[in-house]
Amino acid sequence: MPDTPLPEGDAIGRFDGARFVMPLRVYYEDTDAAGIVYYANYLKFAERARTDMLCALGYQHARMAKEQGLAFAVRHCAADYRRPALLEDRLEVDVTVTKAGGATLEVRQVVSRDGEALVVMDVRLACIDRRGRPARIPKVLRDILSEQQLAGGRD
Repeated sequence: MPDTPLPEGDAIGRFDGARFVMPLRVYYEDTDAAGIVYYANYLKFAERARTDMLCALGYQHARMAKEQGLAFAVRHCAADYRRPALLEDRLEVDVTVTKAGGATLEVRQVVSRDGEALVVMDVRLACIDRRGRPARIPKVLRDILSEQQLAGGRD
């Protein structure tokens, strides 16, 4: 497979320096009976933001899987739940690349409301092949992610 970026998709969100920011509204389906976001849904919010970040960089998951036989799988996730989000809140889900290795990617993700961090997650992703075995991140993508990481270190 060629090691070139895939065409950009229609990402929801934008880059603010090295940080990718995805807006999100809390819907009824995201909450528990008390109108508070159910804790596991923050993982879904984080996944959406990572997907849109890759899309904005020109790497869609579906095309990577089809054309390169590669996917990202969560290897580790640590979440610090600081404050609850509520029904109809407008949130931002940030993604900042903290390390881009040969076969792993580490990101910090923050779910915030009006600039206040509600949940902070440190996520380690592994690049895997179709058999579920570790695989190298395509060089072009690794280079782009490394640039994002370096840009984050300059803030």
